Amino acid sequence: MKINQNTVLQGQRVTLVPYKSAHVPRYHEWMQSEELQRLTASEPLSLEQEYEMQRSWRDDADKCTFIVLDTARWAGQERADEDCMVGDVNLFLTDAEDPTLGEIEIMIAEPSYRGRGFGKEATLMMMSYGVRNLGITKFEAKIGQENETSICMFKKLHFKEVAVNSVFQEVTLRLDVGDQERQWLLEQTNHVEEKSYVEPKLPAGTLET
Repeated sequence: MKINQNTVLQGQRVTLVPYKSAHVPRYHEWMQSEELQRLTASEPLSLEQEYEMQRSWRDDADKCTFIVLDTARWAGQERADEDCMVGDVNLFLTDAEDPTLGEIEIMIAEPSYRGRGFGKEATLMMMSYGVRNLGITKFEAKIGQENETSICMFKKLHFKEVAVNSVFQEVTLRLDVGDQERQWLLEQTNHVEEKSYVEPKLPAGTLET
C-alpha cells in the first residue's frame, strides 16, 4: 500500500517504518526459521522471491505493512534500519464487501524482544493508524491455536474470540471499534509521533525497485 510509503510512526518501544528493499535481506533471514514459518503459515521463499513480495506488498491497495524497529536502537538514525529490525505488522483489507474490516497480523521475529511489550505497542499503533487513516472500524486476527501468547495479547487488547477452525487449527478474534473503543485506542497511542521517512541506504550490490 502506497499510503504509508513515507510514514514513520515513533512510539516508546517501537518505531514503525514502511517495508523497503533495504529491509528484505533481514526479513528473508527471519523467514528461514521453521518456527516463524509455522506461526505465520508461510512457505520459505528465495531472496529474489522475497524482493518480489516486497514490491507486491508496496503496490497492493489491500495491504498495509510496517517494519517494526527498536526505538531505542534506531532513534537519531545512528544505526541502519536493518540493525534495529525486530518484526513486522500488517493490515489486510481483503473483504471487498466491507472496506472497513482489517485483518491484523503481528510478528516479533527476534526472540529476545518477545514478551517485553513490543508486539503490544506495535499492534496498538497499527490499529490506531488503521482507524485514523484507512477508515477501519472492525479488526480481525487469525492466529494458530498453539500460539497462546499472541491469542492472550489480542484478548488483552479487547478482542473477543469469535470462531475456531479445527481444520486449519486457527482461532479468529475480533474487535468492533465503536466510540468507546476508538477513544481508548487513541488514548493508548497518544504518545506516538508521526514523521516523514528517510530512505535507508541499500546494501552494496542491491538495486532499488
